[in-house]
Amino acid sequence: MIEMVDIHSQYLRIKEEIDDAIAGVVESCAFTNGPDVKSFAHELQEYLGVAHVIPVANGTDALRISLMALGLKSGDEVIVPAFADVACAEAIALLNLIPVMVDVNLNDFNISVKEIEKAITPQTKAIIPVHLFGQAAQMEEIMILAHRHHLYVIEDNAQSIGAECEFSDGTMHYAGTMGDFGVLSFFPSNNLGCFGDGGAILTNDDRLADRAMIIANHGQRQMNHHLVIGCNSCLDSIQAAILRVKLRYLDEFTAARQRVASIYDRGLQGLDTIILPAIQPWNNHVYSHYTLRVKHGSRDDLKEYLRVQGAKSEIYYPFPLNKQPAFAGICRVSGELNNAEALCEQVLSIPMHTELDRENQRYIITQLRSYGR
Repeated sequence: MIEMVDIHSQYLRIKEEIDDAIAGVVESCAFTNGPDVKSFAHELQEYLGVAHVIPVANGTDALRISLMALGLKSGDEVIVPAFADVACAEAIALLNLIPVMVDVNLNDFNISVKEIEKAITPQTKAIIPVHLFGQAAQMEEIMILAHRHHLYVIEDNAQSIGAECEFSDGTMHYAGTMGDFGVLSFFPSNNLGCFGDGGAILTNDDRLADRAMIIANHGQRQMNHHLVIGCNSCLDSIQAAILRVKLRYLDEFTAARQRVASIYDRGLQGLDTIILPAIQPWNNHVYSHYTLRVKHGSRDDLKEYLRVQGAKSEIYYPFPLNKQPAFAGICRVSGELNNAEALCEQVLSIPMHTELDRENQRYIITQLRSYGR
């Protein structure tokens, strides 16, 4: 069976460096907030060109802590895309804030700027654009809109580390570095993944950085002096050591994903049954996923066909967030969610990872073309 990801083969490629990094932490016994955590934060800060990196336990914590640091009050509204991972809306709801679900663009899966603007009310305090599947949302327009309405922006960049967004003045910005906060997830299958769980908060605002660091450390800046209600969220030192190694390879890993995507693009052109991923002109795509849109209501049939032929595929995501029972009665839906609902019936992600070899990729393309005839 051709797997969606192959973490083991990637590990074997850099095994000696990873093993040495883990052994170094074990030898030092600095398992919590050790030197590797501080070094990783600094190295990631340098890579992304952002003022502050606050390592935390996972991406969902990064979202929750960012929202807490903004000082939002119960009943405040936060706009999110209806087509996204549950974490962005879940973090909002956990703080008794109101997730406001808006529609997305059909071609690139990202939140619609027009729908954001329609959703703004006096209760709106923040926007969480999700950079989905490896491509940044339309951040220049989102930031202009946020400034006009005095709204905070938290970029959910769990899936798109290394993606860049070009503004109209020609400047390039890494996804996650443009809003008041950006959040990262280092889930093992992500483009920069550890061997367990991990996340980080990004910001260029000194005051917000200080507040987020305090909240992540039980609300204290120094031991036993608790300034605010916080939580315990720290990146494990072993995971930080692994991430330090992998960060050095991130550009190489991104290039490998882009090569895989270009082969898919060429090999799947012209099929009547599928629509290939769109790349917006302001973006480079880092392909955390290679996600097709399957036409004619045949997505589930194609998924089963691939399974029988020995290739895995996944549906991200089968339901709009507003249709999830957890959000019944606690979210607000703004406008029609026609695109989100259509995508939930069409999307199918096929294998995409740094170690996908040409033979397996050719086989997947052959099966997709055979189905499309």
